[in-house]
Amino acid sequence: MSATLRAIAHSVVGVTCSQEPNPVPPHVKLECVLIVKMAEDKNCSDGTCSDARDLIGFSDGHFALVKAAVLGSIFLLATFSNLFLLHALWKRRKRHTRTQLFLLHLCLADLVVAFFQVLPQLSMEITHRFRGSDSVCRSVKYLQVVGMFASSYMIVAMTVDRYHAVCRPMVSFFRGSFRRYLSICAAWLVSLAFSAPQLFIFSLQEVEKDVFDCWATFAEPWGGRIYITWITLSVFVLPAAILMYCQLKICAGIYFNMKRKALQGSDGDGRSSTRGISNAMLKTVKMTFIIILVYTLCWSPFFVVQLWSAWSPSSAPSQGPVFVTIMLLAGLNSCTNPWIYLYYS
Repeated sequence: MSATLRAIAHSVVGVTCSQEPNPVPPHVKLECVLIVKMAEDKNCSDGTCSDARDLIGFSDGHFALVKAAVLGSIFLLATFSNLFLLHALWKRRKRHTRTQLFLLHLCLADLVVAFFQVLPQLSMEITHRFRGSDSVCRSVKYLQVVGMFASSYMIVAMTVDRYHAVCRPMVSFFRGSFRRYLSICAAWLVSLAFSAPQLFIFSLQEVEKDVFDCWATFAEPWGGRIYITWITLSVFVLPAAILMYCQLKICAGIYFNMKRKALQGSDGDGRSSTRGISNAMLKTVKMTFIIILVYTLCWSPFFVVQLWSAWSPSSAPSQGPVFVTIMLLAGLNSCTNPWIYLYYS
């Protein structure tokens, strides 16, 4: 596993990918949520690893300060943005819309990311070790991934709702309320269930004499590869595929809907009504599209490098502090959604 990837995992997920200095037994112990030791890595080719601080640049005080500053800024911005939107949604509660309901839960998911993914990472930048009990260790690692899943699948739920509103308006009209609450509950339940492996993979372990840290354990060396692939597919690839399909169907549905209405009525109230409905649809679709676009731009580099480094560590990109700092910006996805909504509202 490359030093850069260790830094990426440490930066985004909130842990340090250090390993025991002793030869690695049949199981592999690591402290990162998605990354596993690769035997091909020149730093660990003989079964031993140098100190994690040397590998990921903790000796460079300036780099560590930059990472802490970026993480602190992301945490403050994500917290302020989502709390601000929650306040705005509360003020508009009497004019409640289906989109606002999804955004409410998206805000909650992004706050989970801020407090249980970004904030623990910021703490790790300061202490370099996990401070807490075994139950706290497992809970934090669990909630870190819950936030990632919930944020992704809440965007999916909102987009699927838009798909039904545009492409199946009659079904959406009669079953809209039930379907919305069902999809929101499903998004949270899937997030909680898919994050469950974190509770069993991570535990508080003695990494040195009288030194404890929150590490993950895989029974086989290839377990980490499988896990990182699973996380990438379930958190990013599958949601992205659903989002792309729904967005294409929405665009096609709006196009044919506008074309049909333009042919049916071309004067007076008919034209005005057609324009009004189309503008309302287009406004919501534009907002959803921008949210999807920002989500893809923020997370795709991180997951691409994750897979690349897991399956081909020798050829994975390594660009030092600049590259790692860019990877830190993936957390900005939790900061942008509120402002996108406020711009289109």
